Amino acid sequence: MNTISKTNVAPSGAEEGAATWMASDYKKGQPRWCPGCGDHFFLASLHKALAEIGVAPKDIAVISGIGCSSRLPHYMATYGMNTIHGRAAAIATGAKVTNPDLDVWQVSGDGDGLAIGGNHFIHANRRNIDLNMILLNNRIYGLTKGQYSPTSPRGFVSKSSPYGTVEDPFRPAELCFGARGHFFARAVATDAPGTIEVLKAAHDHKGASVCEILQNCVIFNNGTHDSVYDKEGRKKNAIYVRHGEKLVFGENNEFGLVQQGFGLKVVEIGKDGYTLDDVLVHDAHCEDNTLQLKLALMGDGDGFPIALGVIRDVEAPTYNDAVTAQLAEVSAQKKYHTFAELLETNDIWEVK
Repeated sequence: MNTISKTNVAPSGAEEGAATWMASDYKKGQPRWCPGCGDHFFLASLHKALAEIGVAPKDIAVISGIGCSSRLPHYMATYGMNTIHGRAAAIATGAKVTNPDLDVWQVSGDGDGLAIGGNHFIHANRRNIDLNMILLNNRIYGLTKGQYSPTSPRGFVSKSSPYGTVEDPFRPAELCFGARGHFFARAVATDAPGTIEVLKAAHDHKGASVCEILQNCVIFNNGTHDSVYDKEGRKKNAIYVRHGEKLVFGENNEFGLVQQGFGLKVVEIGKDGYTLDDVLVHDAHCEDNTLQLKLALMGDGDGFPIALGVIRDVEAPTYNDAVTAQLAEVSAQKKYHTFAELLETNDIWEVK
């Protein structure tokens, strides 16, 4: 069932258009997710991020498909639509193109967004539609009770793969970059500051932005992201990438990433002749995505840390701006601008 909700109320003590908003101004209802589900953490971060961004709730639309994560619009005091399975990007595209001033957030799970919705995902990126696309990745179908998803690892045992999957998974960054995506970021649901940071960056980016949020499904796939799910794990197993800064990580930033041939190498700074000068600097704005993709694909037991933060952020023309400009140009060249004027361009008979 589709739901639409809105608020026209300014924050307490503020007039319409005021810059001060609170997270509570974006909240609605009581979330119905399992206790401990990563969706709870992400929702709280989204509320806080929107308050910091400062867009009025009435100027925001949150659109989802089907799945546990896709219940999120129910808990937003904004315009919202819970659509059909896999079609969130298509509905979000229509909303943005027909109302360019609307701030559109699309929320999907790894199943909804990359399986039945995979085609819409790649084309939204290819077209560079100005959408904030959130991919909540727990590597499982949770709502339908534990089938493997497009991001489940090879050999994963589930209700639909009792002997282990015999498929290699999609890697969301690889899919985004392959579709000529211009923005990709990653955060962990339990890391509120990191999640808020990438959400704000996604909003500031003009064009299709993809934020992969790593989260656990406590019922059917608990622990899938445990290596980075708490602060201590992230200190050891993650690297926060920020444009213009050295690619260092570790509990005391004692490790760094250097170039080795056409690949990357983890080194300990101060040992084996490696100094901080040898460590690469992150360039999120580089149009060539070679290094960005290497960063995005690190982790998961390969000896490299998992990259968190804004990995790619490159400017490019957007589909919705191009459509708006084209319509204005074509309209200016026409002799008619209304349906009545169109009828008058042909022969007219008056019947009495």
